[in-house]
Amino acid sequence: MKNILLIGGSYGIGYAIAKELQFECKVFVASRTFENKEDLRITHIPFDASSDSLDTSQLPEVIDGLVYCPGSINLRPFKGIKPETFEADMQINFISMVKVIQTILPNLSASNQSSIVLFSSVAATMGMPFHTSVAAAKGAIEGFAKALAAEYTPKIRVNVIAPSLTDTPLADKFLNNDVKREKSAERHPLKRFGTADDLAQMATFLLSSKSSWISGQIFHVDGGMSTLLVNG
Repeated sequence: MKNILLIGGSYGIGYAIAKELQFECKVFVASRTFENKEDLRITHIPFDASSDSLDTSQLPEVIDGLVYCPGSINLRPFKGIKPETFEADMQINFISMVKVIQTILPNLSASNQSSIVLFSSVAATMGMPFHTSVAAAKGAIEGFAKALAAEYTPKIRVNVIAPSLTDTPLADKFLNNDVKREKSAERHPLKRFGTADDLAQMATFLLSSKSSWISGQIFHVDGGMSTLLVNG
């Protein structure tokens, strides 16, 4: 069985990935809390991506897959964003991710071919108002992923999933009533917003041997948002 490490898997997309993989892989979830860990076949490691160093003593020597889930959605006019907000978004989305990858690089390199799955955003590709901070942080991830994939090929594959708005606790304030949900669904060419399972399906595919000839790619799982102009 493959050893898969999820950074942030106690809810949302990470939790959906853990559910998908729990019977096929040995799943390790590093997160601050995991209230429902008894419901899944996983090993939980207490870890705060914003401040902690990952304790590798609780991990196997070989890690076949890594998914980094922590992120942020700070949407506000650029003129009102303080530099500290940009720094905080970059820290949780990018810098903490880099630290995790560097920490477990020997474990990833010990696999025959390991897979890293990262999360960007449709906002990194499309120019969207009020998205300057998150777009900057997610854009860094996309550039980093391609460079890392080139540096460690063929031993480590690196791919990125770039979703549009997805129904997770992180996005609750954008989907917390029927009007918001209807408008959000209507903005997408496929006429619905994303679900955690939509993203989990792509992530599990990229972690599996079925994607063994794929690396350095950005996958837009976004309801057609980034490529289909069908509204207006």
